[in-house]
Amino acid sequence: MKTNTLITRIHPQAQWSDAVVHQQTAYFVEVPESGTDITNQTQALFAQAERTMALCGTDKRHILMATIYLKHMADRAAFNALWQAWLPEGCAPARACVSAELASPDYLLEIVFTVAVPRA
Repeated sequence: MKTNTLITRIHPQAQWSDAVVHQQTAYFVEVPESGTDITNQTQALFAQAERTMALCGTDKRHILMATIYLKHMADRAAFNALWQAWLPEGCAPARACVSAELASPDYLLEIVFTVAVPRA
């Protein structure tokens, strides 16, 4: 973790940080680390997102915005069912869901998260 007075970068690398926190807001991207179908990849990605949120001092109740990139829009209904089951009731964020070519041919989805970080 690298911190200056305004920005905290979690696990910074040459090309990205796992998350960046600025003024009580966390920004991060998740791609699935495992799974071969939309259900397995989505569940893996959600577990990863929860770990990242915990590192930032927040949780899924505080998601403000999500941009969801699907390789195949035909997976949208299956993804939406998993998304709705994962989110706490009454905590749905603003979101966009688009079809996109992803960085790896194995990825079926990628999600960009913006999450509020409660004051300690």
